Amino acid sequence: MTIKTADVIIVGGGVHGAATAYELAKAGVKTVLFEKEYLSSGGSGRSAAGLRQHFGTEVNLRMAKYNLSVFPTLEEELDTGMKLEFTQWGYMWVAYSDSCMEQLNKNVTLQKSLDIPSVMMTPAEIHERWPYLNLDGILGAAFCGDDGHINPQTLTLAYGHAARRLGAEIKTYTPVAKLLAENGRIKGVVTESGEEWHAPKVLLTAGPWSTPLAATVGVELPVYPERHNILITEPVEVFDCPMVLCLDDGAYFKQCPNGTFMFGRDDPGEPHTVEAGNSAKFLEGVTKSVLKRIPALRGVRVVRQWSGPYDNTPDHNAIIDWTPVEGLLVNCGWSGHGLQFGPSGGRVCKEMLMGETPFVDLHRFRLARFAENDLFFEPAFI
Repeated sequence: MTIKTADVIIVGGGVHGAATAYELAKAGVKTVLFEKEYLSSGGSGRSAAGLRQHFGTEVNLRMAKYNLSVFPTLEEELDTGMKLEFTQWGYMWVAYSDSCMEQLNKNVTLQKSLDIPSVMMTPAEIHERWPYLNLDGILGAAFCGDDGHINPQTLTLAYGHAARRLGAEIKTYTPVAKLLAENGRIKGVVTESGEEWHAPKVLLTAGPWSTPLAATVGVELPVYPERHNILITEPVEVFDCPMVLCLDDGAYFKQCPNGTFMFGRDDPGEPHTVEAGNSAKFLEGVTKSVLKRIPALRGVRVVRQWSGPYDNTPDHNAIIDWTPVEGLLVNCGWSGHGLQFGPSGGRVCKEMLMGETPFVDLHRFRLARFAENDLFFEPAFI
């Protein structure tokens, strides 16, 4: 059997894998990426694809700020002809309780200290700008006008196609069966067809599928899947509705550039599975919840519903770290907010794989925090 080689092997064709492949290829690193289906077929392509700088921890904010500095010119940079649909209609977190208002105020204070243009808004200010929103019970909101929307499929595909143009091998429909390690260091991967590839460094960024793959070389990842549903409506007149996230029941909605509306809602009762499936309970619950907030959509038809897996960790923050197997880097566990971190995730992984100092301090994302009981909780996640 012929064994093929690369400088870096990436396992997982979501946005983080594709972005890292692009960054490495741009730096002249011989890179091969393996994806079990097509680029964006997992959690990335099924994402609600909201872009925000509303976080409550400094490292997430620094990475989010970098993301929003990249997105405005990324379509031109990648130069694939794909429309990324980047829009900046804003992102608003709405509070219905004093405790939520207190947390939003803390978050915005931290954001402003990092020159992120977030503001707190009163109900009157919200009504003046978006009179079609029902504000019953709302105490206020945090809003950032620089935030917005992107197309998750074309974002991931464009990164992958640009990486291929620069010399990376992008091997879709090529599932990895197991990782290979020898004497405590990574050696490569074996595909399900039996093809063997060797590399001194492997990046595992396969969302919830990272856990069983890491286990093939004895690495335990506290990452588990959780199914989330989203639905989309028929298009209506475009009126630049921002992403609105309601902190009482976890519902969120936004208008997309083509006029459709996207609805989502956090539901802890959803199964912990990577298998897709539609929930009638979700359809009923989310439509009632969203229509209560934006009655103008009453009578608009739902045209599609789908689901995808979050890759959750116990503290709902990512793991970006070298593992005990030398040369094996993991980037997973984003718990629902990973799509928007594609630019920063790709950059820090490229920096680590090339022996450079990451542009942000990644200590809080270390794998050992779980064994050390030093969890890193993000106060702004859904």
